[in-house]
Amino acid sequence: MIGRTVGLAAVLACLAGGAAEAKTLVFCSEGSPESLNPQLVTTSTGMNAARPMFNNLVEFEPGTSTIRPGLAESWTISADGTEYTFRLRSGVRFHSNADFTPTRTMNAEDVVFSLMRQWKDDHPYHQISGGRFDYFKDMGMPELLRSIEQLDAMTVRIRLSRPEAPFLADLAMPFNAILSAEYAAKLLAAGTPERLDRDPIGTGPFVFAGFQENVAVRYRAFEDYWRGRQPIDTLVYSITPNPAVRLTKLKAGECHVMAFPNPADAPLIEGDPSLRLMRQEGFNIGYLAMNTMKPPFDMPLVRRAINMAIDKDAIIEAVYQGAGIAAKNPVPPTIWSYNDKIPPYRYDPDGARRLLTEAGFPLGLSTDLWYMPVSRPYMPNAKRIAELIHVDLEKIGINTEIKTADWADYRLKMQAGEHTLALYGWTGDNGDPDNFLHVLLGCTAARTGGNNIAKWCDADYDALVTRAKETSDQGERTRLYEKAQEIFHEEAPWVPLAHSIVMMATRANVKGFVMDPLGRHIFEGVDLE
Repeated sequence: MIGRTVGLAAVLACLAGGAAEAKTLVFCSEGSPESLNPQLVTTSTGMNAARPMFNNLVEFEPGTSTIRPGLAESWTISADGTEYTFRLRSGVRFHSNADFTPTRTMNAEDVVFSLMRQWKDDHPYHQISGGRFDYFKDMGMPELLRSIEQLDAMTVRIRLSRPEAPFLADLAMPFNAILSAEYAAKLLAAGTPERLDRDPIGTGPFVFAGFQENVAVRYRAFEDYWRGRQPIDTLVYSITPNPAVRLTKLKAGECHVMAFPNPADAPLIEGDPSLRLMRQEGFNIGYLAMNTMKPPFDMPLVRRAINMAIDKDAIIEAVYQGAGIAAKNPVPPTIWSYNDKIPPYRYDPDGARRLLTEAGFPLGLSTDLWYMPVSRPYMPNAKRIAELIHVDLEKIGINTEIKTADWADYRLKMQAGEHTLALYGWTGDNGDPDNFLHVLLGCTAARTGGNNIAKWCDADYDALVTRAKETSDQGERTRLYEKAQEIFHEEAPWVPLAHSIVMMATRANVKGFVMDPLGRHIFEGVDLE
């Protein structure tokens, strides 16, 4: 439900309903989700807003990238790696709302529905809500899947067209959350199928209670959650894009957990006994993408010139303030297969001007430069970074017009290729290099309007990262990914800017909240003392 803007205090007062003893935990989030159905989102903001409501067949252990059983209590994999058979957990209940009360527990029908809806164009729910399943497509799922079968009420078999090393990790990602097929059928019969995505029903620890765009998402504890009822009664995501405002709310007790404080505020948080600062080396990359479909950025010489023109050290000092390191590859140095032998492009304005002249632009050129309107863990102040890049490029004769859009529109504009230069970034979702090197730079994601916002498609690079997906030998995968990073460096579709140290802050009375290397905000099991 999208209603008129109201203050958070009014939202909380409405939720409390006079129950003074109820526990309400407020999370000051960094942005408004583009959807509440994780099938339809590609940002961590949207994924985290959906997370309290849904489960997957398999899941990551909180704080790790280790796979554990979820809605599937067990599974087997064929010797050739192309057939996965999942035995589902019995007795798992779905949520209800004012118009829907489930008549059965979760079964194989729900699993088949949730995957087929994204996969098949002729599925009755495929075109609902725009028919965009960008993450599903970016991961190459349409080509990878061969069949999805319900063997019996509690058994599902998924056959693949080829072996896929990160497939279980892919199933643990938010876009493969399990929805209620029974709810979907009821909405379709009522002529309101769009409500599946607007008024979500899942099996997760919290039930959807309301969404006011750019204000708050509200949830209540699910009494029949299969892992047990939550310690807190009400969870609120208070949408607060400005990190300074988030910190003010945290200090005042208006929120209990805040996302991504400004690095400069770390000493202030650490010096306050009522607060707690959490740090973690980020599994991320912040970068400047160049739209390789738009001349002259279809020319590697121009792209290399941009790489040489940008002073990364100055950006890290001014914006990251000790909470970031310069990037040279499209993957973080904490991931296996990182190619440390690749030399970084060094800051060299004179050399950059010579490359521009060689490319046919001795007098420079003009272009646009887009920045994200929200703070992200990999880019705490994109506007400031854009301003610094503007100055750097001006020194070599490139004039930029700085632009932005609200976060939901920004993502769509980037995927549609409306930009020329654009700041963006990524936090790995499954602990596998594939989630960076294929999802962000493969040809599939360039063609589908997905997360390859450089629109870069290099046949040799794509062959390497595709082959790497198809073998389970990590040594061979490492060799292929290292070679792919060499091609990326030579072709330079991005300027890799920084890998950040990610920070979160909480009130001292928050218990059980842990930072997660995959950028997830997990409130299952969290309590207020």
